Amino acid sequence: MTRRLIKEEITYSLAKEREVNILHQLGYFDKQCRFFSYLYDRREWMKAVVVQHLGLSSIDTCHVPKIEDWLRGSFNVCIPITVVDWKTRQQPGRRVILRFPLPYRIGDEFRPGNGDEKIRCEAGAYAWLQQNCLDVPIPQLYGLALTTGETYTRIDNLPFLNRCFQFLRRRFLRLFRFPVPSNYICCQTAPPAAHVSSAGYLLIECIERTHGTMLSNTWSEKRHDIELRSNFFRDVSRILLSLCKSPLPHIGSFVIDGEGFLILANRPLSMELQELENEGVPTNIPRDYTYSTVESYVSDILGVHDNRLRHQPNAVNNTQDCVYQMSALAAMRTIIPLFFYSNFRRGPFYFTLTDLHQSNIFVDDKWRITCLVDLEWACSRPIQMIELPYWLTDKAIDEIDAEEYDTSRKELISAMCGHEIDQSSSIAPKDPGRMSLQLSEVMEQTWESGTFWYSLALSSPTGLFRLFYDHIQPLLSKHRSDEIGETMPFYWEKDVGKFVVTKLSDKMKYDRELQQAFAASSSGGE
Repeated sequence: MTRRLIKEEITYSLAKEREVNILHQLGYFDKQCRFFSYLYDRREWMKAVVVQHLGLSSIDTCHVPKIEDWLRGSFNVCIPITVVDWKTRQQPGRRVILRFPLPYRIGDEFRPGNGDEKIRCEAGAYAWLQQNCLDVPIPQLYGLALTTGETYTRIDNLPFLNRCFQFLRRRFLRLFRFPVPSNYICCQTAPPAAHVSSAGYLLIECIERTHGTMLSNTWSEKRHDIELRSNFFRDVSRILLSLCKSPLPHIGSFVIDGEGFLILANRPLSMELQELENEGVPTNIPRDYTYSTVESYVSDILGVHDNRLRHQPNAVNNTQDCVYQMSALAAMRTIIPLFFYSNFRRGPFYFTLTDLHQSNIFVDDKWRITCLVDLEWACSRPIQMIELPYWLTDKAIDEIDAEEYDTSRKELISAMCGHEIDQSSSIAPKDPGRMSLQLSEVMEQTWESGTFWYSLALSSPTGLFRLFYDHIQPLLSKHRSDEIGETMPFYWEKDVGKFVVTKLSDKMKYDRELQQAFAASSSGGE
């Protein structure tokens, strides 16, 4: 018995062993087919969108490819649209990307508005980087639209008179020291069929092969090449230092408001939040919520992990597994003060790329970084939660060997130290009387103290438990005692026995429904 997922065929025997909710994912493939067909039927609308945002004269200059040529990611579909004779307008390329969030992957049904939130946060990330980190290579963002009909276009592509007005307006605001809006202006009229997608769209520059290829294409094969790795580490460290030049007042995500201003006013949106909400797991973090202290943020993220255990139907396998998870979550909450220092509790906070994965990094043939893409999960976070990429040793997040990883980590930190000497950069804690530190020093502290592992665990709903028992708990006790499983569950839930019974019942129901889903598919095929 097999069923079709987005990227693979899966058998029942494999499906029942997965830690994620496969029953929920079984519907993705059919939803993808319907959504792609829906978009393809609206090719003329897509052309009109491109013409509007780029200030072109006719939709006849645009060509939408067939569905098989679309670029499909985990959370978005990217449609490369060719614009004929666009180079004559002195633009950077011949193709643009019309990027739609996948409505069945971002939790819009469970929490309406998630799609617009994702679009706003990604646009905010583009706008902030354009204003503060010109040395960080990112694609050009030409425009965006929300399901509300709000449509934003880059100032450079507005009609002439409107462009002149915006230019004078910005000069006036700067002259009198008023806040200046971003480079994206909200248009009063939405394009036809603005509600074509339940999550709006972004129109961005297409990164062509001549501009670089995804690092994931060559990382596993060539990561031991010293020259390539050194080039890559130098660029990564340079980018991290650039992001840390501008301290921010809160933990959160940037968005562009209706007046075009860039504001730090959204919850710190990360992949895990919308992924869990997509499966019906409440996160209980309002969209307009930002954090002024590290403890409040970490506490709410642990609350998200608590809710995954409570609400995911196949969160536990048996009684022992349930106790194992409850113990880890209770302990993680107890030991927060041991891993996040009081002198950094109220900042500084810095803009962070939380999804700096190999597939989101484009490099040239010497592994020099040419572009970073997929910025939707970028947000402001505590200085101690700025992480080096976990995949430096080509291992999954819960399979990292600390000794092996430390070798690569030291090499990257060494490259960072070289940049810090050249730039004379430092990080200043908000608490008075504290000595300023360099980013490399903070990262060394987080490694030595184990904060690296704690922060990494917070980012992985399924990997948290193994990271806790393999890397965090040993820092507190050299002897792995069974006592933690005997006592800690009682500090996570008031009625532990009742909760365990409920979760085992949820798992039995899930297994039964999963088997029925595969059996129904098999019967239908026959």
